[in-house]
Amino acid sequence: MADKTVAGVSYTAAGAEYFEKRKLKRTAGVWGLWGLGIAAVISGDFSGWNFGIGSAGWGGMLIATVIVVVMYFGMLFSIGEMAAAMPHTGGAYSFARSAMGPWGGFVTGLAETIEYVATTAVVVYFSAAYADGVTSGLFGVSLPPWVWWAILYVVFIALNAAGAAISFRFALVVAIVSIAILVVFFVMALASGTFSFDKLFDIAPTEGNTEFLPFGFFPAVLFALPFAMWFFLGIEELPLAAEESHSPAKDIPRAGITGMITLVILGVLVLVINPGVTGSEAIGGSGEPLLDGFRAFLPDSVAALLAAFALIGLLASLQGIMYAYGRNMYSLSRAGYYPKFLSLTGKRQTPWVALLIGAVIGFVALVVVDATGGATSPAGAIVLNIAVWGAVISYFLQMVAFVVLRRKFPNAARPYKSPVGIAGAVVAGLIAALIFVGFAINQAFWPAIIAILIVFVVGILLFALFGRTRLVLSPEEEYALSGGLHGDPQKEGYDAMESEVIGGEPTA
Repeated sequence: MADKTVAGVSYTAAGAEYFEKRKLKRTAGVWGLWGLGIAAVISGDFSGWNFGIGSAGWGGMLIATVIVVVMYFGMLFSIGEMAAAMPHTGGAYSFARSAMGPWGGFVTGLAETIEYVATTAVVVYFSAAYADGVTSGLFGVSLPPWVWWAILYVVFIALNAAGAAISFRFALVVAIVSIAILVVFFVMALASGTFSFDKLFDIAPTEGNTEFLPFGFFPAVLFALPFAMWFFLGIEELPLAAEESHSPAKDIPRAGITGMITLVILGVLVLVINPGVTGSEAIGGSGEPLLDGFRAFLPDSVAALLAAFALIGLLASLQGIMYAYGRNMYSLSRAGYYPKFLSLTGKRQTPWVALLIGAVIGFVALVVVDATGGATSPAGAIVLNIAVWGAVISYFLQMVAFVVLRRKFPNAARPYKSPVGIAGAVVAGLIAALIFVGFAINQAFWPAIIAILIVFVVGILLFALFGRTRLVLSPEEEYALSGGLHGDPQKEGYDAMESEVIGGEPTA
């Protein structure tokens, strides 16, 4: 096939047949997208966030949550603008590719791959803990963690591969059910009489500190920021659904902001009520904080039954976040940054190969981390840190991309514009950078940093040696090369620029 070097990389002609094997299907409206966003995140209300209380106390976690909320709103407004302008599946990779070239796109896309593959693994880890708590409490049956991990991955690969319509419908239903479960917990906790504001401050302060900030302000609050992110991490995945949305330019920004408002309300209630019934000290290291919350005012057998419903929230996120890594890997593969076979979609028009490979990577990571982490470093906490560090790298680079694109592509169509503009993106980017620094100076996070650095070094070497000479003019690449004038596959087809860039006749 013909090829041509552009912007330091080589493009190879693909044509209609190539994209025919990589089709996605438009099935989602605004509520389907809202459900996907909520589903991807809501497990953060069930597990993971509470480690921040162990790091900074309840007051420190509250401050960290406020900071993170500011970051996410600034970022979602910015991402909404870019997603409306670039209605294709690439998401973070696409934004950074247009702003910072192929290398910037690859690094940002790889960071997002790490985020979503690791986040899926974390949700699998906590789901397994909840599931085992349910079966042991109700039936006296307990399985090794790795067996639960394998079961969960197999079931949800099958669900995600069954078709986009099924994925969106399932995500919406479990999102609503998960919210209902949290509301039941809130009502029962308050009605039981076990809730007390005093329990929020039951961690004995270290010398010179207060019950509100038992470990002081700095660096404790800084170290709690990654765990505060767990209330919201994943809501930014919605641009990955652009080619499966009926009206991406309108619905993705609306679903993102509406979803964020929903998550803020739920997160604040969880942060106050859950430790308010268990005590902050008891919940700070729990692997199943919501189940511990039920146990605080219910018999173990009843709590285990309710935990079976609470497990739905974790499974909702498993569905939503697995969707994200599948589409992220699909878009990078379709453009040639990752091996091209990862973007094959099959008869049901879902990227089943990417879903399978991402699951294998996540499962192996859990097994390795669990075997080497030891009792003092639970696999869930370590992999959570990997997910969050990958996320903040991606967030920072996306905010840089927003600022650059406002100047680089001034004539590109922007159906939606961020109400906070460049200032909002800068603030969000600075907070992401602050979290990045917090990781770097906290020794507890170093295993995660080392793991990510290894992945980045290997990924960059492979791209330098192989990937950059095999790129394809996917919609993301066409948008970047045309200055924002090409790249909407719904209007133009999938190889609109091949005749311009590579030469020859258009193939679609």
